Amino acid sequence: MNEDAERVEVLLAGAGDRDLRLDLFLARSLPTHSRSQISRWVRAGEVTVQGKPARASYRLQEGDEVRLSLPEPVSSDLLPEHHDLDVLHEDDQILVLSKAADMVVHPGAGVSTGTLVHALLGRGERWSTIGGVHRPGIVHRLDRTTSGVMVVARTDAAHRHLSEQFSERTVTKIYRAVVHGCPQAKRGLIEAPIGRHRTHRSRMAVRDEGRPASTRYRVEEVFPLLSYLRLQLLTGRTHQIRVHLSELGHPLLGDRLYGAPEIDPASSVGMATAAFSGVALHAERLTFQHPETGEELTFTAPLPALFQDLLAALRRTIP
Repeated sequence: MNEDAERVEVLLAGAGDRDLRLDLFLARSLPTHSRSQISRWVRAGEVTVQGKPARASYRLQEGDEVRLSLPEPVSSDLLPEHHDLDVLHEDDQILVLSKAADMVVHPGAGVSTGTLVHALLGRGERWSTIGGVHRPGIVHRLDRTTSGVMVVARTDAAHRHLSEQFSERTVTKIYRAVVHGCPQAKRGLIEAPIGRHRTHRSRMAVRDEGRPASTRYRVEEVFPLLSYLRLQLLTGRTHQIRVHLSELGHPLLGDRLYGAPEIDPASSVGMATAAFSGVALHAERLTFQHPETGEELTFTAPLPALFQDLLAALRRTIP
């Protein structure tokens, strides 16, 4: 790190820290920083014990001096914007909202305005800083085309607590989707590792060397050419539902990136789906522990009006 853009945190191991792993000691001592961030600093050699770089697994001795070089906060170049948000809950630790299907969560390649982050900044309130200056408050994300429940953090402590829940898979995530065709088994578990596509870098794919990924599904309704599913994410990989359903042979309605076929616009199903744009995926329910009180909370986002209209139109196509 550049010394002009860093500050040094000095910690002293006490008797109660004897034989404690370095990474656990840092996590306890610096509760506003995530474990993943601490691990990155350790791997980068920014943490020393008695003046020497140390591994995360180093066992502390009483009296060890631990030094950590922390980057100074960087000013954000993002401008606040006013956007109406569908807020489901808010307190001094978290905000829960139902994201619209056409909203990007944070700035990225080709997207510099109109994101959820800009809308959060437009509220003029405090948000966590762990995700960096371009992702204030963002603990997890939904694809641009996916609507539904999200939780954002106001404080770094809340962010860290929520991140650990997502990492440890104690968060319950329920989705609704319309897919092409109908799975032969009316309910099942899709287990297939996911990684970046070898040639199409904007896509993910099932790959043997990918990260483990698990999705439960249940068929709720069957229509001509399409079906309506309830899904539970047991892991949280990028594009997981989209990849798993495509691999199963039942891509999401409207998901051209993952192989959704065209529907004859003159057919009854084509006319029923004509008014629906985007990808038919909605994050319906999110259950997690409140980062301060420990209370289990469940939030539900009703299906958007267009999604409800789609289902109503599809039901009329059933003979």
